[in-house]
Amino acid sequence: MITIVDYGLGNIGSIVNMFKRIGVTVQIAQSPSQVIDATKLLLPGVGAFDTAMSNLKERNLLDVLNEKVLIKQTPVLGICLGMQLLTQKSEEGKLPGLNWIEGTAKRFTPTSNLKVPHMGWNRIEPQYMHPLIDHLPPEPRFYFVHSYYVQTTNREHALATTHYGHSFDSMIAHNHIWGAQFHPEKSHRFGLALLQNFAKS
Repeated sequence: MITIVDYGLGNIGSIVNMFKRIGVTVQIAQSPSQVIDATKLLLPGVGAFDTAMSNLKERNLLDVLNEKVLIKQTPVLGICLGMQLLTQKSEEGKLPGLNWIEGTAKRFTPTSNLKVPHMGWNRIEPQYMHPLIDHLPPEPRFYFVHSYYVQTTNREHALATTHYGHSFDSMIAHNHIWGAQFHPEKSHRFGLALLQNFAKS
Protein backbone atom coordinates (compact mmCIF):
# COMPACT_ATOMS: atom_id res chain seq x y z
CA MET A 1 0.00 0.00 0.00
CA ILE A 2 1.32 3.44 -0.95
CA THR A 3 0.94 5.82 1.97
CA ILE A 4 0.86 9.57 1.33
CA VAL A 5 2.19 11.49 4.32
CA ASP A 6 -0.14 14.39 5.10
CA TYR A 7 1.67 16.93 7.28
CA GLY A 8 -0.40 19.92 6.23
CA LEU A 9 1.42 20.92 3.01
CA GLY A 10 0.84 19.46 -0.42
CA ASN A 11 -1.58 18.72 -3.24
CA ILE A 12 -2.87 15.54 -1.63
CA GLY A 13 -6.17 15.41 -3.53
CA SER A 14 -4.53 15.79 -6.94
CA ILE A 15 -2.01 13.06 -6.17
CA VAL A 16 -4.75 10.67 -5.00
CA ASN A 17 -6.70 11.34 -8.21
CA MET A 18 -3.67 10.53 -10.37
CA PHE A 19 -3.22 7.19 -8.61
CA LYS A 20 -6.93 6.47 -9.13
CA ARG A 21 -6.44 7.01 -12.85
CA ILE A 22 -3.88 4.20 -12.95
CA GLY A 23 -5.96 1.95 -10.70
CA VAL A 24 -3.75 2.19 -7.62
CA THR A 25 -5.27 2.47 -4.15
CA VAL A 26 -3.47 4.75 -1.72
CA GLN A 27 -3.99 5.76 1.88
CA ILE A 28 -3.37 9.11 3.58
CA ALA A 29 -1.46 9.16 6.86
CA GLN A 30 -1.57 12.00 9.37
CA SER A 31 -0.23 10.15 12.42
CA PRO A 32 2.63 7.76 13.27
CA SER A 33 0.24 4.83 13.67
CA GLN A 34 -0.94 5.31 10.07
CA VAL A 35 2.63 5.44 8.74
CA ILE A 36 4.03 2.40 10.51
CA ASP A 37 2.39 -0.22 8.23
CA ALA A 38 3.19 1.52 4.94
CA THR A 39 4.91 -0.53 2.26
CA LYS A 40 5.76 2.61 0.25
CA LEU A 41 5.78 6.26 1.29
CA LEU A 42 5.09 9.38 -0.71
CA LEU A 43 6.15 12.71 0.79
CA PRO A 44 4.49 15.63 -1.01
CA GLY A 45 5.02 19.29 -0.25
CA VAL A 46 4.20 22.83 -1.32
CA GLY A 47 5.40 25.72 0.82
CA ALA A 48 8.30 26.67 3.07
CA PHE A 49 11.07 24.30 4.16
CA ASP A 50 11.06 25.22 7.87
CA THR A 51 7.27 25.06 8.06
CA ALA A 52 7.36 21.57 6.59
CA MET A 53 10.00 20.32 9.01
CA SER A 54 8.17 21.93 11.94
CA ASN A 55 4.90 20.29 10.90
CA LEU A 56 6.55 16.88 10.68
CA LYS A 57 7.97 17.34 14.17
CA GLU A 58 4.74 18.67 15.69
CA ARG A 59 2.80 15.69 14.31
CA ASN A 60 5.40 13.27 15.74
CA LEU A 61 6.18 11.95 12.27
CA LEU A 62 9.98 12.34 12.22
CA ASP A 63 10.85 9.30 14.32
CA VAL A 64 8.49 6.94 12.49
CA LEU A 65 9.66 8.19 9.09
CA ASN A 66 13.30 7.66 10.05
CA GLU A 67 12.48 4.19 11.31
CA LYS A 68 10.56 3.26 8.16
CA VAL A 69 13.07 4.67 5.69
CA LEU A 70 16.45 4.20 7.39
CA ILE A 71 15.87 1.00 9.35
CA LYS A 72 13.11 -0.85 7.50
CA GLN A 73 14.26 0.39 4.07
CA THR A 74 10.75 1.38 2.98
CA PRO A 75 10.79 2.96 -0.50
CA VAL A 76 9.97 6.67 -0.40
CA LEU A 77 9.32 9.30 -3.07
CA GLY A 78 9.54 13.00 -2.23
CA ILE A 79 7.72 15.42 -4.54
CA CYS A 80 8.61 19.13 -4.98
CA LEU A 81 9.23 20.45 -1.44
CA GLY A 82 9.11 16.82 -0.35
CA MET A 83 12.24 16.17 -2.42
CA GLN A 84 14.04 19.11 -0.82
CA LEU A 85 13.19 17.75 2.64
CA LEU A 86 15.14 14.58 1.81
CA THR A 87 18.38 16.60 1.88
CA GLN A 88 20.44 18.06 4.71
CA LYS A 89 19.29 21.68 4.63
CA SER A 90 17.84 24.53 2.58
CA GLU A 91 18.91 28.11 2.02
CA GLU A 92 15.25 28.95 2.60
CA GLY A 93 15.35 28.14 6.31
CA LYS A 94 17.39 27.30 9.38
CA LEU A 95 16.06 23.89 10.35
CA PRO A 96 17.87 20.70 9.25
CA GLY A 97 16.24 18.48 6.67
CA LEU A 98 15.65 14.74 6.94
CA ASN A 99 19.28 14.16 5.90
CA TRP A 100 18.51 11.00 3.93
CA ILE A 101 20.47 12.21 0.88
CA GLU A 102 23.50 14.49 1.11
CA GLY A 103 22.74 17.81 -0.54
CA THR A 104 21.33 21.31 -0.14
CA ALA A 105 18.32 23.16 -1.50
CA LYS A 106 19.59 26.41 -3.02
CA ARG A 107 17.67 29.44 -4.27
CA PHE A 108 17.59 30.35 -7.95
CA THR A 109 19.21 33.75 -8.51
CA PRO A 110 16.84 36.00 -10.48
CA THR A 111 18.28 37.78 -13.52
CA SER A 112 16.82 39.82 -16.36
CA ASN A 113 16.39 36.56 -18.29
CA LEU A 114 15.59 34.25 -15.39
CA LYS A 115 12.36 34.65 -13.49
CA VAL A 116 11.86 33.07 -10.09
CA PRO A 117 10.00 30.86 -9.39
CA HIS A 118 10.78 28.43 -12.17
CA MET A 119 7.25 27.76 -13.37
CA GLY A 120 5.94 25.70 -16.25
CA TRP A 121 6.89 22.72 -18.37
CA ASN A 122 10.51 21.66 -18.72
CA ARG A 123 12.43 18.60 -19.83
CA ILE A 124 14.38 16.23 -17.64
CA GLU A 125 17.64 14.62 -18.72
CA PRO A 126 18.03 11.18 -17.11
CA GLN A 127 21.58 10.53 -15.96
CA TYR A 128 21.29 6.74 -15.77
CA MET A 129 18.75 3.96 -16.00
CA HIS A 130 16.39 3.60 -13.06
CA PRO A 131 13.02 1.84 -12.50
CA LEU A 132 11.38 5.18 -11.62
CA ILE A 133 11.99 6.59 -15.11
CA ASP A 134 11.78 3.35 -17.08
CA HIS A 135 9.66 3.49 -20.24
CA LEU A 136 8.61 7.13 -19.86
CA PRO A 137 7.10 8.69 -22.99
CA PRO A 138 9.74 10.11 -25.38
CA GLU A 139 11.34 13.45 -24.42
CA PRO A 140 9.89 13.44 -20.90
CA ARG A 141 8.57 16.82 -19.74
CA PHE A 142 7.15 17.72 -16.37
CA TYR A 143 5.47 20.67 -14.71
CA PHE A 144 7.62 22.67 -12.28
CA VAL A 145 6.81 25.37 -9.70
CA HIS A 146 9.74 26.11 -7.39
CA SER A 147 12.15 28.82 -6.26
CA TYR A 148 14.68 26.44 -4.73
CA TYR A 149 16.53 23.56 -6.34
CA VAL A 150 18.52 20.64 -4.96
CA GLN A 151 22.24 20.26 -5.45
CA THR A 152 23.41 16.81 -4.37
CA THR A 153 26.84 16.29 -2.84
CA ASN A 154 27.35 12.91 -4.49
CA ARG A 155 26.68 13.22 -8.21
CA GLU A 156 25.70 9.53 -8.33
CA HIS A 157 22.55 10.60 -6.47
CA ALA A 158 21.48 12.91 -9.33
CA LEU A 159 19.01 10.74 -11.24
CA ALA A 160 17.94 13.47 -13.68
CA THR A 161 18.84 17.08 -14.37
CA THR A 162 16.95 20.00 -15.86
CA HIS A 163 18.19 23.28 -17.27
CA TYR A 164 16.85 26.60 -16.04
CA GLY A 165 19.56 29.23 -16.19
CA HIS A 166 21.89 26.39 -15.22
CA SER A 167 21.61 22.66 -14.74
CA PHE A 168 20.03 21.48 -11.48
CA ASP A 169 19.03 18.12 -10.04
CA SER A 170 15.38 17.60 -10.93
CA MET A 171 15.36 13.98 -9.69
CA ILE A 172 17.48 12.36 -7.00
CA ALA A 173 17.91 8.74 -5.96
CA HIS A 174 19.87 6.84 -3.35
CA ASN A 175 18.95 3.18 -3.00
CA HIS A 176 15.23 3.18 -2.00
CA ILE A 177 15.05 6.97 -1.47
CA TRP A 178 13.85 8.97 -4.47
CA GLY A 179 12.86 12.55 -5.18
CA ALA A 180 11.22 14.54 -7.98
CA GLN A 181 11.34 18.33 -7.98
CA PHE A 182 8.44 18.62 -10.41
CA HIS A 183 4.75 17.85 -9.87
CA PRO A 184 3.85 14.50 -11.45
CA GLU A 185 0.21 15.10 -10.49
CA LYS A 186 0.21 18.10 -12.88
CA SER A 187 2.28 16.48 -15.62
CA HIS A 188 -0.36 14.52 -17.55
CA ARG A 189 0.88 11.34 -19.27
CA PHE A 190 4.46 11.86 -18.13
CA GLY A 191 3.39 12.11 -14.50
CA LEU A 192 1.05 9.14 -14.84
CA ALA A 193 3.90 7.02 -16.20
CA LEU A 194 6.23 8.02 -13.38
CA LEU A 195 3.67 7.32 -10.65
CA GLN A 196 2.90 3.99 -12.28
CA ASN A 197 6.61 3.15 -12.15
CA PHE A 198 6.66 4.10 -8.46
CA ALA A 199 3.66 1.87 -7.78
CA LYS A 200 5.31 -1.08 -9.57
CA SER A 201 8.84 -0.61 -8.21
